Amino acid sequence: MLTEILRGAMISASLIIAIGAQNLFVLKQGLLKNHIFFVAAICFFCDFSLMTIGIWGVGSFIERNPLITNTLAIFGALFLLWYGFNAFKSAVQGNSSMQVDSAQPQKNSLAKVVLSTLAVTLLNPHVYLDTVVIVGGVAGTLSTDQKWAFLIGAVCVSFIWFFGIGYGARLLTPLFKQKRMWVILDTVVGLVMFYIAYRLIFYVISGQ
Repeated sequence: MLTEILRGAMISASLIIAIGAQNLFVLKQGLLKNHIFFVAAICFFCDFSLMTIGIWGVGSFIERNPLITNTLAIFGALFLLWYGFNAFKSAVQGNSSMQVDSAQPQKNSLAKVVLSTLAVTLLNPHVYLDTVVIVGGVAGTLSTDQKWAFLIGAVCVSFIWFFGIGYGARLLTPLFKQKRMWVILDTVVGLVMFYIAYRLIFYVISGQ
C-alpha cells in the first residue's frame, strides 16, 4: 500500500509542479492576498474530484471521444486567450503593483475570485488531461485497494502544493513591491496562457 501511495504522490507531483495557468493564478492571488484559502481549497477539491473520476475509469472514456476533447480544447483556448490578454494589459498598466504596496491590499470580491478560480481550473483542458486521463490511465491496472492508496498519495501532494504556494507566496511580497517584478510576472502569465492556447488550437487542427 505504501508503494502505491508513493507512486501516486510522485506522479501527481510531476504533473502539478510545473509552470502553468493554474499555478500562476494561485501564486498571483497569494501575492495579492485575495481569499487564498478559497482559491487553494477550490483547486484541491477540483483535483480530488477529477483524479477520483479518472482513477475509477472515466479517463479512458473521455480519451476515446474526440468530440469531447476537441470541445474542451476550443473553449479552453478561448478562455486562455482572454486571460492572457488581460495579463498583458495588467503588465502595461501596472495595476497589480499598487495593490500589494499598501498595508491592506485591495481584494476582489469572494464571488469573483471563486468564479475566476473555477474558470482557470475547469476551462483548461490540460487539467483534465493530467488528472483524469494520465492519472486515471496509470491507475487503470491497479486493484481496488491499490487505487485507493494511489489516490491518497496523489491528492496529498495536490493539497500540500496548492496551499503551499497560496500561503507561501506572501514570502515573496517584499520582492513584488517592485513594479517591474509584477510586470515580469504578468508578462510570464500572458505568455504561458497564449502558449497553452496555441497548443490547444494546434491539437484541434491537427487532430492529434
